[in-house]
Amino acid sequence: MDADRFFSSLFSACNHAADHTWIKEGKQAVKMTRLSCHRFRSNQVRLGLSLLAYNLGNLWRRLALPKRIENWSLTSLQQRLVKTGGRLVKHARYYWLLLAESHLTKRLFGSMLRRIAGLSLPAG
Repeated sequence: MDADRFFSSLFSACNHAADHTWIKEGKQAVKMTRLSCHRFRSNQVRLGLSLLAYNLGNLWRRLALPKRIENWSLTSLQQRLVKTGGRLVKHARYYWLLLAESHLTKRLFGSMLRRIAGLSLPAG
């Protein structure tokens, strides 16, 4: 979502509930309203990066997540799936990804990888 659409959604009244949800997710998950820099250009870049992070999170949610968790908020996805501790262990022939216990199970991780692998690449 670009900055023009962001600001127009702040003032539109046609879909107030969806706008409120979008603004709330933007504030909580990607810290969209944290514009603490002293220069306008720096704040503009920071807002642009926040919008990019929000759009990537929504793209991930729509294309790669299984149906049972695709309605989770971006904050829930961050806390339960992205901020999962783990380490990569190399053995003689294999790499093992050891994840801390969390909501990210082996089955869920495999499901996301299969959905990503199933996406078609753009022609060209």
